[in-house]
Amino acid sequence: MTIIAVIGGTGVYDPDMLEDVQQEVISTSYGEVRLTRGRFQGRPVAFMPRHGGDHSVPPHRINYRANIAALHQLGTKRIIATAAVGSLNPDFKPGSMVIVDQFIDFTKSRVSTFYEGDERGVIHTDVTEPYCPELRKALFEVATSTGPHVFDRGTYVCTEGPRFETAAEIKMYSILGGDVVGMTTVPEAVLARELGICYATVAMVTNFAAGISPNKLTHEEVVSFMQSNIIRLRKVITTAIERIPQESGCGCGLVPEKIKAR
Repeated sequence: MTIIAVIGGTGVYDPDMLEDVQQEVISTSYGEVRLTRGRFQGRPVAFMPRHGGDHSVPPHRINYRANIAALHQLGTKRIIATAAVGSLNPDFKPGSMVIVDQFIDFTKSRVSTFYEGDERGVIHTDVTEPYCPELRKALFEVATSTGPHVFDRGTYVCTEGPRFETAAEIKMYSILGGDVVGMTTVPEAVLARELGICYATVAMVTNFAAGISPNKLTHEEVVSFMQSNIIRLRKVITTAIERIPQESGCGCGLVPEKIKAR
């Protein structure tokens, strides 16, 4: 059966929701990855805490390639990611869920590909539609059944972190068409696409971004808000896992051929 992976933060995963739970360490070419495997309603599920079990890894130091490679080695075909985001869009108020459909990449130092022209060759991956439409549809339908303020699209501006953005940066991102801002969807979405894995993000709006919010931003505020909404977010993920079809029909797995050096 198709393995579904959940990449999330603290609180998204509840050990009691899975059966046959086991902790695993997966060795990849990019490093070792610790994750949890089990079954939910009979379907195999892997859970990966993006920032480590104790939230000790900042976004710019996450080993994204190891994480996605490990899930691929397990046979994962679908990834549901969660993200806490700030809002640039007045319609996306704190408490909103956004099933993002586009991203703008403002990261600086992250390696965003498995294919760097060495023995693995080169791939120029199409990301016209970076998030899986099939997963997005399932997540949106489930999310709307759990409460109000759910949006079926939005542009995620990904920044390097770990600092929050300046008010001037937020103004620029808004002019460019950004709706929410966070620090993790790139390169996760790109790496998943390179390996033909369906990927979608459920973004939870925790606050208005810098210069829009009347208060200074703190990580404690973000964590507190996520904790207060964790039951709803967990419900969205578990119900979506039940509804995702076994066979995908989205085309995310159509990976272009490698370009080999002559």
